Amino acid sequence: MRRNKVVSISALLGASLVALTACSAGTTPVAQETGDAGGAEAPAANADTVVMKAAFNQPETHPQYIVLDELGDKLMEATDGAYDIEVFPNETLGAQRETIELVQAGTIEMAYVGGPLLENFNPDFVVFNLPFVFDSPEHQSEVTNDPEIVGDLYSSLEDQGIKVLSAFHGGVRSVYNSEKPITTPADLAGMKIRVIESDTNIEMMSLMGGTGTPMGQGEVYTAIQSGVIEGGENNELIYSNLKHAEVAPYYSYTRHLMFPDYLIINPTVWEGMSAEHQEIFTELLAEARVHEAELWKEQVSEGIAAAEAAGAQFNEVDAEAFAEVIAPLTESKLTNDVTRSIYDQVRAAAE
Repeated sequence: MRRNKVVSISALLGASLVALTACSAGTTPVAQETGDAGGAEAPAANADTVVMKAAFNQPETHPQYIVLDELGDKLMEATDGAYDIEVFPNETLGAQRETIELVQAGTIEMAYVGGPLLENFNPDFVVFNLPFVFDSPEHQSEVTNDPEIVGDLYSSLEDQGIKVLSAFHGGVRSVYNSEKPITTPADLAGMKIRVIESDTNIEMMSLMGGTGTPMGQGEVYTAIQSGVIEGGENNELIYSNLKHAEVAPYYSYTRHLMFPDYLIINPTVWEGMSAEHQEIFTELLAEARVHEAELWKEQVSEGIAAAEAAGAQFNEVDAEAFAEVIAPLTESKLTNDVTRSIYDQVRAAAE
């Protein structure tokens, strides 16, 4: 269900429960029904429907947007209209760091956020943001959603107004730039490369030979175009969707990171759900993760073709050279029993 998002962002920032569409009675936000062509209609929203606003920094075509939008329809149906989800893409509600703060404040209910950002609230989250931790998307999804492995880590943020609902695959990240193909760490010397906002990622890029420059995703195109930075590091799908091939045509397969993207919710919102609704939501999230993984595979192939049509050149790198220079980062970040135990469990699951 693609919903109309005619909403005042300033009003959103001013109150935690604000109407997103007009309703004839009550103060609970209500979704504006548009219907799905050819499909069965979900129960209509009403004055008692809790519409949970979810912030997202990518476009509507992204697999994570698609599965969460679908999940909203399924949740509406499964809860008889008690809950719905409205996803705001393209950093409409701000960059990811800002949307975490909005979730904490209760201004919005949910947000997708990149894994490294949660290190700012508990440094132990670094264990999933290190190079070469996961062997495959399937391995990543299995371990980052296993309560036996992540239960204590995820619950550690709840007293800060953050509950991790699920971990989704966020692609395999490589480096791209506006100047030349990269084959060794020495090729990145002197280049400012956009990284997600975390000290670990800044340090990682330094070891790789470049200078890590944190900024919101929405600023990257213009920053490369104007020469403020030379490039970024991300997966092929994001690279293609955000048209970065137009300003940084050299995409080099360093494949240095596969960190998860988390769907977070304000704990008070979660606690306000009945046990039955929580169980329904959890089951639907598991289905969404499977569908998202399928969409990733399909869309990466399409994204590469689109980027090449826009002038992108894809090249392999000296993988061993990059693995060698990055290796000290893992050892330096596993500094306590918690991170070492989680890392060992993750690696054991790959064997």
